[in-house]
Amino acid sequence: MKKKLMHYLLVALAITSSLFLTGCAVKRQPAQILLRSSPWHFSQGSALSTLSAEKPAGTFKAPSDSSSFTIKMKVTFKSDIISRTLLDIPGVLNVKTFQHDVKDRKRQNYPVFSRPDGSVPVLEAALRLHSPTEPKGPQDMPIGIPLAMLEKFEGEHEIILHFSGVRWALYVDNELLDNDFPLGYPKWGKQSSWKIDPEIVSKAEIFFPGIEPQQIVLKKPRVSNEIQYWTPQGHNTWVGDVATFYHQGRYHLFYLFDRRGHASKFGKGAHYFEHISTTDFKTWTEHEAATPIEEQWETFGTGTPFIFNNKLSLSYGLHTTRIYPKEQTSLPLQWDFYDKHGVTGSFRYDTIPRYPAGSTYSVSEDGISHFKKTKILFHPCENPSVYTDPEGRLRMLANYGAKGTWESKSINGGWKSVNPNFPPGGDCTFFFRWGNYDYVIGGFTGFWSKPASADEDQFVDGVKAGLDFYNGMNVPAVTEIKDGRFLLAGWIPMAGWGGALTIHEMIQFPDGRIGTKWMEEIIPATEKERLLAKEIYETSAFATGAPSFLLTFDVEPGTDLTGKIGPLLLGADGENHACEVQIRPKAGKAQYGKGQLQNFANVEKSLREGGSPSGARNYAIENLTNTDKPFLVRMIVKYDAKFGGSLIDTEIAGQRTMIAFRPELKVEKILLRSEGTGIENIRIAALKY
Repeated sequence: MKKKLMHYLLVALAITSSLFLTGCAVKRQPAQILLRSSPWHFSQGSALSTLSAEKPAGTFKAPSDSSSFTIKMKVTFKSDIISRTLLDIPGVLNVKTFQHDVKDRKRQNYPVFSRPDGSVPVLEAALRLHSPTEPKGPQDMPIGIPLAMLEKFEGEHEIILHFSGVRWALYVDNELLDNDFPLGYPKWGKQSSWKIDPEIVSKAEIFFPGIEPQQIVLKKPRVSNEIQYWTPQGHNTWVGDVATFYHQGRYHLFYLFDRRGHASKFGKGAHYFEHISTTDFKTWTEHEAATPIEEQWETFGTGTPFIFNNKLSLSYGLHTTRIYPKEQTSLPLQWDFYDKHGVTGSFRYDTIPRYPAGSTYSVSEDGISHFKKTKILFHPCENPSVYTDPEGRLRMLANYGAKGTWESKSINGGWKSVNPNFPPGGDCTFFFRWGNYDYVIGGFTGFWSKPASADEDQFVDGVKAGLDFYNGMNVPAVTEIKDGRFLLAGWIPMAGWGGALTIHEMIQFPDGRIGTKWMEEIIPATEKERLLAKEIYETSAFATGAPSFLLTFDVEPGTDLTGKIGPLLLGADGENHACEVQIRPKAGKAQYGKGQLQNFANVEKSLREGGSPSGARNYAIENLTNTDKPFLVRMIVKYDAKFGGSLIDTEIAGQRTMIAFRPELKVEKILLRSEGTGIENIRIAALKY
């Protein structure tokens, strides 16, 4: 009886501290992001050529120095839209509508918006580009939208296509809805012909040079609710690698903006750092891009924010070798300098004849945003992780194209190798010190730690011991904020090299081991919760009532090491895309597995055992803590049509988290079952947004 009473007291305290109370609880307010998004304005100009319903075809002579152009179109869409060519410039541009495969989410993710009948009509503009770097010859670069994303599908719309040489963009009714980053230029004939479909297009104008769009400043900014599991506005926009920093009371989060899951710029990625920040974690501000793409050769890789000369700076890599052979870039020049002098040089990349590649950085002009590129190459590594260590030394962990730990008195070159074999290269390693321990974590697999007082060759491989804290996040970034708290931020893979942003809080045990838990300030807002059952005595099924929800329950471990629980998340198609969240309390293991109606899921592997947490699908974690006594489990299931499935975020005993993404799963029912382990106080609350 006393044991049971103590159990309920512990559970009550856990629920109170995590703010998950019943209907009388204080309602959780959502975090909000103040967006920079706004309409765009294209000024009037003198068109080189104009077509109309009365004159649906014509010719024009493009200027010989034309590096940009703009096309304006007045288009009327009807409900019975079928495959039509709206505008055609032979050998240059084709604008069309067509019905897209409702199951095909590759590249453009068009099925995120469908019509009431389930169809996915699409508007797409394909521009043919000629580039000497492409051995395949001329290639079509399509940009487009699912037409169902328009607020009023039927009726007249203004469509603007703008090619600046750096961007190829689609605007509808003054809103930027899709863009890509060109390699090459269109080839205009001595005399170009063009035509429109007069049944759909009432007017078309072409302008040389292009009309540069001007952003309209809104008196009241647009807002996006919730930062947890956030993606940028758009049907094909995702969060890529994340880099974070805490400076003067502000948490900065830089992320590689991704369209098309790395397929932009003909598969070269065309990533660049966007920037959001917050001072209270409830209100976030979207700033202008920290490293905008301004040249055709630019596509950026991961780096880190840091302070140098009392200025907020951001290092990043130029991944130019994705576009040009290494021999045509600045990398041989940089390595030659290092081989001769034993330290790296400093090169202004706008003064050398080769295409820039390697490490560079930008500097904030106001200590918050307004970053300006220095155009200084300071190291040939293409993913620089620059930081100032607790001893005040400017250091860098080299990734992609180099390896080891480097040190310099200045960010602008003079870098020498101080530990050539650690870390051993790979992707996106980050250093942090927490109390008496130093840590280095890699983007997907590597994790090392040591006492801060130990020599630098004393790092111990935490993955081999099964003591890592990988939880489904890709390229996790670690930052200390106020009150000695540490945050872990990364992205969950949904579309190639991109997905949803996720932030968890970290915890540290006395022996230096790291765990993770939810960050209370950014847990998504919920509707009123309801009790599903006080206790489960046999396998029980419950309707969720909503596809996005928070589920909480208490676990009473049994005495059997093989005892387990397995909440099974089911959609309308039963087992086909089902996911089981299995926890074995006494064994200290948890996993995501393929759900089965009649049996528990098969055993999955941890990272130490060869599993892949970074895949965020089926995997296991091990060495759970405090699961040998009663503990609380919290699960958030977030379904979004843009995701094309459900993100599942599980917190176990407030000390370990694990995240998975399940394509095509839209949860309708939960099946709760256990074997030698008790499940009590099962509660559910729909997510508000």
